[in-house]
Amino acid sequence: MAISTSEWLDQFFESYYRNRPVSATFIGVHEYDDRLPDYSESSVARLLSETRALLDQVDTGVVDAPATTWEAIDRLLARNFLLTQVWEWGDSRVMLDNPCLYTGEATFGIVSLLLREYSPLEERVASSVRRLTAIPELLAQGRSNVTSCPAAWIDKAVSECDGGIALLTDGVEVLATRYGVTRPDCHEAAATAVAAYREFRQYLIDEVTPAAHDNYAVGAEAFDMLLRLGHSLDLDGEAVTTYAHKRLAEARAEMAALAARIVPVADPQTLLSRHADDHPSVEDYYATYQAEWDRSHAFTVERDLLHWPDYPITFEPIPNWAQAAAPHLYFLFYRAPAPFDTHVNQRYLVTPIEPDMPVDEQERRLRATNLSQIRLNHVIHHGGIGHHVQNWWAYRGESRIGKMAAVDCALRIAMLGGGTMAEGWACYAVDLMAEQGYLTPLEELSEQQGLARMAGRAIVDVGLHRGDLSFDEAVAFYRDEIGMSEAASRSEAVKNSMFPGAAMMYLIGTDAIHDLREELRNRRGSDFNLGRFHDDFLSHGAIPVALTAKLMKGEPIDADGYVSPRSD
Repeated sequence: MAISTSEWLDQFFESYYRNRPVSATFIGVHEYDDRLPDYSESSVARLLSETRALLDQVDTGVVDAPATTWEAIDRLLARNFLLTQVWEWGDSRVMLDNPCLYTGEATFGIVSLLLREYSPLEERVASSVRRLTAIPELLAQGRSNVTSCPAAWIDKAVSECDGGIALLTDGVEVLATRYGVTRPDCHEAAATAVAAYREFRQYLIDEVTPAAHDNYAVGAEAFDMLLRLGHSLDLDGEAVTTYAHKRLAEARAEMAALAARIVPVADPQTLLSRHADDHPSVEDYYATYQAEWDRSHAFTVERDLLHWPDYPITFEPIPNWAQAAAPHLYFLFYRAPAPFDTHVNQRYLVTPIEPDMPVDEQERRLRATNLSQIRLNHVIHHGGIGHHVQNWWAYRGESRIGKMAAVDCALRIAMLGGGTMAEGWACYAVDLMAEQGYLTPLEELSEQQGLARMAGRAIVDVGLHRGDLSFDEAVAFYRDEIGMSEAASRSEAVKNSMFPGAAMMYLIGTDAIHDLREELRNRRGSDFNLGRFHDDFLSHGAIPVALTAKLMKGEPIDADGYVSPRSD
């Protein structure tokens, strides 16, 4: 019996949220707030069976033709996502073998309930208790599934155990005293979960570490599959590497030229280090974020660069209950608002700097969070014209997948396919503000350093997963070729190693937006309007930029949705 595409998409989303309850909470689907994911052998088998059944319905013609263009796009993206999931959970087990899967979902199962006030605190605490009770079983599944994995993943998972323990000890005490969370069952469940974290941590050290290996590569075939199905790109890793090296050389040349204009015969890295000296005072620190947001908003509106909606955001310190845990976790300053929650005000969580801190610690934090960091990273890229505005547009678009694909979840965004739009636009936003004269010369140098990092990410992403770079070589590349610190280089390489095809989306997404803009400008001539272009582009939601480009150019999309980027 045939079903409509709309009904098939309903089945797809029901399966997605039920099998990914923590992601569902972050997205604003709250039917599963009391659950954690189940990674037992039988549950994973059921997930794969559901996934293959959904694919069979499409591939055998059970699903009727889409009624609209957006149904066709969503069906295509859902099918491609399901194909990647068969590989991820079945063919490769790349996620099941990662201990960070278990620590991340366990810890953010709790964090996701506390970050947003989408329901009364009592209801969210009740859901937290049920999730706390489920943590020991989830971590036991981790002990059963993870017997060997790359060494860097073990180190990260051990640190995440420390974060979970801090959250459920120091954090629970803060919640109890400050917010009145004094339920005995909450404290008992937290204590049991802490014991499970400690057991998992010791298991990783005693049992998995001796079996650790240095094989981070998923292989060229799998990586190229993720480019095609995840990002709708008809190119392979080798082409990405060639292109990224070219863009890296261009960024370096532009950095040298910019540095010479600022201070003749100056080294770009030496000049960039000056940013640390230009920071707000302790007294002005928090207000500086809002002042910079207001300034960039006024600048954008004045120049009619796009429609910037009334979508408030408040800059606040990381909550006290999370401060001890945050350094160990994927704890973002800005998380995409939940598309299906009612929005009043989005909190942007910044590094706390308080008057009673030791003076040397205040200075260290102020230098790290200097005016350039606040302007380029926290305001433009994340909290303003970049991610925050793009999310507003996505949540009001017609694509059902485009509404949720780029939402930040426990370890990564909800779907890989949202990445070229989300990260591409946020990086493009910095470029745009530079083009419009908003940045200082030294900030323009930082912008080019950002391009170099994007190119470096693409090079490492491909190199690690095709087996051309070892993990240590990837760290050295970031340190020696991109100018990142040893700690930042290692952290970036770990992320790259865990999520193949994710790091290259910054460069490819950003450049694809520039290419689309120039092509449409050339086509339309005097009828081209930059603000209308941006509004039209963002209205497509968090779907691959390659597909958005085809839609905006009126080009057909083939059955698999593959699109080629520029090749010059």
